[in-house]
Amino acid sequence: MRKIGGVSPPHNKNTEFSKVQVLPTPAAVTIPMKMHSGKPAVPVVAVGDEVKVGQLIGEVGGPVSSPVHASVSGRVKSINDRDAVTGQKSVSITITSDGKQTLFEGLKAPTVTNLQEFYDAVRDSGAVGLGGAGYPAAPKLAIKNLDQLDYILINGAECEPYVTADTRTMVADAKNVCGGVKLLLDYMKPRKGIIICIEDNKPEAIQIMRDTFADEPKVEIRALPTLYPQGERKVLVYNVTQRIVPEGARLADVGVIVTNVTTIAVFSRYIETGFPLVNKVITVDGPSVKTPKNVLAPIGTPLRELFDFCGGFTDEVEGEVSSDAPTAGGGAADAPPADRTPKKIIVGGPMMGVAQPGLDVPVVKTTNSVLAFPEKDVIPPKVTACIKCGRCLGVCPMSLMPPNIENAFALKKLDSLAHYKVNMCVECGSCAFVCPAKRPLVQTMQLSKDLLWLRKQEQRAADAAKAAEAEAKAKAAEAEAKAAEAKAAEAKATQAPEPNDKAAETKAAKEAKQSE
Repeated sequence: MRKIGGVSPPHNKNTEFSKVQVLPTPAAVTIPMKMHSGKPAVPVVAVGDEVKVGQLIGEVGGPVSSPVHASVSGRVKSINDRDAVTGQKSVSITITSDGKQTLFEGLKAPTVTNLQEFYDAVRDSGAVGLGGAGYPAAPKLAIKNLDQLDYILINGAECEPYVTADTRTMVADAKNVCGGVKLLLDYMKPRKGIIICIEDNKPEAIQIMRDTFADEPKVEIRALPTLYPQGERKVLVYNVTQRIVPEGARLADVGVIVTNVTTIAVFSRYIETGFPLVNKVITVDGPSVKTPKNVLAPIGTPLRELFDFCGGFTDEVEGEVSSDAPTAGGGAADAPPADRTPKKIIVGGPMMGVAQPGLDVPVVKTTNSVLAFPEKDVIPPKVTACIKCGRCLGVCPMSLMPPNIENAFALKKLDSLAHYKVNMCVECGSCAFVCPAKRPLVQTMQLSKDLLWLRKQEQRAADAAKAAEAEAKAKAAEAEAKAAEAKAAEAKATQAPEPNDKAAETKAAKEAKQSE
């Protein structure tokens, strides 16, 4: 087996053994309708409505979509466009909490006796890819070639630094992980079984999973080398099954499905109790966080409240004004409050996470960690010329050639971008991590993909216009043919009476002759 590339950033798993603590109910939550790939959910409540925990507030907006449920009990305050974690605008429902956390009385376990009912229950649970991708779980599982499914890989690798939310799921919620695996075995029936994939820097989780599934021959616990990006789905498929997912292909095309370990715990709990996805375990960490923790928070909670629950930010945030610093008059009584806001807030891991504009951005379904960094850790490095060292080629898990792609992008050679398979890039950041010249390689990859996508859209538009023109010409030709046919029929109809006139004349002549 050929070893594929990767990097070994510092793990910084500071909360690996931190038990999950429950965040007090926030005063208000803002819940986006788009927290997943595909179509956004459609609001089914109105401003002023009273809602309860677990109540449906957004129904699925299409085949690839996910329902949204209230995470607190209270009253709907507003429904409007708000900034989401991704930086895009999303219709969001703000609920003012009544502090009671009253459960919706309609919650009940669904009936699941066959495959379709299983898919429906997974959809209704609100489960999506909770490792960060956010693809709705039901359409991911509902593959067409189910009879060719060999493996289901449960992704518990959690290879990003700092993040330990999935680890806590395996350690503290093994019951629901077990329930999810058994549901997949019962209804999906993978021919070669299920493999739970965990990096070997999580010995406690590995042991608990092995103990949990000791009597299940169709389930294997695979301890994988600690190497980022081990948890990326195509990388995981290759490292575990030695199968290569071709460009443009789906994982199911090679007989594999990959799903996150917390995702299966979510739909397992729903199928057992009827309780949907309304809260998330989130790792709150980073050099600027005073007391890193794993926190169970309602979806829609502002990031600010997570940090406050963890003791706020450290005294080492650069550029702050200390509250006990002496004033010009020699005292501290009139000193302004310290501004301990860190320089950068990231939702997700430091390698692939998304920087946030502020602390009022809400927790969403895919939020697995929130990290805070001081200025010294986020100063952009000086970019210099590529020195042709080749390190980026050696660590790329997809065996791509970042320097060639960068050159093609600079010259806007789209055919070369396609030739160098830029769409195979998983944007893991390994190339940029090792680059001594600090080239912005990930950004270049993203922009290169955008160029190819735009060209594809333009080609589709051109093809559509060409097809429309051809259709219009065909319709015009058809109309012309019909008009000619009608004209010919009219001409024929005009000439038809002549024989009758002649016959009449002949008859009249005969009658006249007879009368003579």
